[in-house]
Amino acid sequence: MADRKRSTKLQTSPKPPIDGDGEVRELTAADVPDFKPFSALPSAEQKMLLKVRRRGPQKTPRKIPVSIRLSPDVAEGLRATGSGWQTRVDKALRSWLSGQTDFHS
Repeated sequence: MADRKRSTKLQTSPKPPIDGDGEVRELTAADVPDFKPFSALPSAEQKMLLKVRRRGPQKTPRKIPVSIRLSPDVAEGLRATGSGWQTRVDKALRSWLSGQTDFHS
């Protein structure tokens, strides 16, 4: 309960958040009063930040999420192959489908 009796007014941190090398230190509650809402930024800065958040167009054809049921050992084995396992599964299935004569497109 003693924490609730503390003053809720936060003091501005005397230490800048970024050092001379451009490294950002861990932010604390004392830094909160220095924060500005997005709407308070100059419009040019808002536009620049909005562009940074956007993802560019996909370079390959769009893929769709699909849920399938696999045996636990198969799923674990695929994941154990490391990052990119879903792409490798996609290529393997594409290769298998190209060899099927009874596949209807």
